[in-house]
Amino acid sequence: MFNIGFSEALLIFLVALVVLGPERLPEVGRFLAKITLEFKKAVDELKKELEIEEVERDIKEAKDELEQLVKETKEGLDNPLKLLEEFKEENKKSAEGHPKEPNKDLPQQ
Repeated sequence: MFNIGFSEALLIFLVALVVLGPERLPEVGRFLAKITLEFKKAVDELKKELEIEEVERDIKEAKDELEQLVKETKEGLDNPLKLLEEFKEENKKSAEGHPKEPNKDLPQQ
């Protein structure tokens, strides 16, 4: 983690033993271990939170794309229907204005 060797760790331990004494050294060791564990937990929790936010963002983007696709599809379906209705209306109006003529292509009875 800190990239220190055995001799350096031994030197740190001896200095801590001299400064803190044999009575307080185990207390300080437990305290440092506890702080390290809490820090690791906080970092892991932050990572999970960031991953959740990223997934939520991806889901929102996919939802927006899907909604846009549905909207475009509806517009694509509505447009031909509107055109068909307009065509029917135009034919109906033009048919009302003209008397029906027999179809010359069909044989007469």
